[in-house]
This record gives sequence, C-alpha cells and structure tokens, in this order.
Amino acid sequence: MRVLVTGGGGFLGQAIVRQLVERGDSVSTINRSDYPELGELGVVCHRGDIANRAAVMAAVDGVEAVIHVAAKAGPGLYAPDFVAANVIGTGNVIEACRAHGVSYLVHTSSPSVVHAGGDIDGGDESLPYPDHFPAPYPATKAEAERLALAASSDAMKVCALRPHLIWGPGDNQLLPRLIEKNRAGRLKLPAPEKLIDTVYIDNAAEAHLLALDNLAGPATAAGKAYFISNGEPMPVGEMLSKMLEAGGETPRLGSVSPRVAMVAATLVEWFWRATRRRSDPPLSRFVVEHLATAHWFDLSQARRDLGYEPAISIADGLRRMANSQAPS
Repeated sequence: MRVLVTGGGGFLGQAIVRQLVERGDSVSTINRSDYPELGELGVVCHRGDIANRAAVMAAVDGVEAVIHVAAKAGPGLYAPDFVAANVIGTGNVIEACRAHGVSYLVHTSSPSVVHAGGDIDGGDESLPYPDHFPAPYPATKAEAERLALAASSDAMKVCALRPHLIWGPGDNQLLPRLIEKNRAGRLKLPAPEKLIDTVYIDNAAEAHLLALDNLAGPATAAGKAYFISNGEPMPVGEMLSKMLEAGGETPRLGSVSPRVAMVAATLVEWFWRATRRRSDPPLSRFVVEHLATAHWFDLSQARRDLGYEPAISIADGLRRMANSQAPS
C-alpha cells in the first residue's frame, strides 16, 4: 500500500514508518524539518507544515492511505499554536484525503480527550468528551478527533487511536523532560500511588498498522476511537522511577500536596498568560491533574476489533531502553 505518515520524523512517526517499510509498504512523510534517516529507508520526504493546506495537498496526492500522527503536544498555553497544528492541520489532512480519493485514514489522538480531571480506572471508549479542558492541547486534540471520526464514510474509512504516554528507545520528549526535572530536584508527585497506563513505542506503532489493516479489511474500526496502552497499569511513582533508572538516572522523586501543586500551577499559568509567553510553563494545571489522578484503560475494544495485543511488556521495554542508553 502507498501510505503517507504525517509527522513521520517524530518519535512515534518514525516507529510507524519503520514498521511499514519492513513489511513492504511504499511510504512517504510530511515533516517541518529534514530527516536524513528516513531517506535512508527509501522514504519519500515532503517538507511542509500540516497547517499549510497546499503542502498537505501535495503530500497526499498519489497515496492510498494516511496515518496522521503530526500534532503539537505539551502543556503550553498559547492556544493559536495548538489550533494551527491540531485542528487546522487535521482539517487540511481530511480535505486533502477527500480531494485525492484516499481510502483509509488513521488518526493519532490522545486519552486526554476524555480526561475530565478525576480518576479514570479501567475506562473504556464509552467515556464522553468533557465540557471543558484545562489546556489547549487536550481541547484541540478532542476537536481534531471529532473532525476525523465525523469524516468516516464508505468512501474514506477513518478511525482514531489514543496511545497513552509513549516511551522507549529514541524518546526525545518524555524521558528527557523527566531527566531534566529529576536532576534539578523538581520531580515532585502529588499522588505517586495512582495507577497509570503507558505504552512502549513499538506496541504503539504496531497498533497503527493494525488499525490501517482493519480499515482496509473488515472495517469494523471505521468511525471509532480506541485506547492503546501496554495494559499494565502501574503506580505513577514506580513507573517514572523505572524509566529514570532505564535512562541511567538515580530517581529523586519527591512529594507535594495536590492542593498546593494546583495553586502553584494556577499562579504560574496566570503569570505566563499575563506576560504572553508562548513557551511551555514549568508547571500547569493540565500536568498536575494527570499526576494527581489515575488513568488506565480497558483495551477490550482494541483487542476485539484490531487484534491488538502488546507484544513487548513494560519489563522488556525497560531492558531495551536501558541497553540503548549503555555506551557501545
């Protein structure tokens, strides 16, 4: 199949690209930067921003399927940046897919689209979208997911995946931020005992291929969203400690009252907005909510419809990550 991966140069995008290439698909990507490692895989790389309609139209031309991974993530507060990447960008992808007769679209979403601020213990896909969100990222990802699923039709089958806290070798987001805060002694958890789900990078990538194959086959996933994780919920303090150790660090986790953390986050956000900063704040209500609550999910629907079964356990994934950090 001829498949375009938006954001194919990112952590998840590259893992998806590698798995598509390995199984013999013809792969292209659209990215804002150059990634020579993709060219070495024989991937056709388009340079462009998904918020640019013309760039997306050109990249989608000639493909049969699109895996839409590109997005802006993080705790930032400057909404226009998130709207451009996540909402306008997704709209451009949908429009280009329709214009060029693309048959299948897999959209990468996030479990944060259903997080209403409380505990989620074994939540499934019946969870509704909240009435409000604490940050632009979950708000725009929810809007993007709605757009994608609403576009599903007989002509273009669409599904959405919600991978949760992706990690593994090559992670250039989650682990580096953890290490930075850990070294600075700023990794303080409001509820280290709360259970959370995570997903190893190769499992998250495989789920996207399974979703694509479903859309091209029985299409029982069309119009639906799926939670994707390792299916091994673990206390957040324990999981972060294990990740730091695999990254070669000695964990220095501390604790803080959830109320104190939320007050501090509210003050930081007020200052960030008052000074009109576009950078990520050092603390936000969105981050505090996720660190202070449980969020793990029922994978029954992904197992039933997609045949998803995490092939790499957390223990195996941690070993692989530790080995990747070791000097050669």
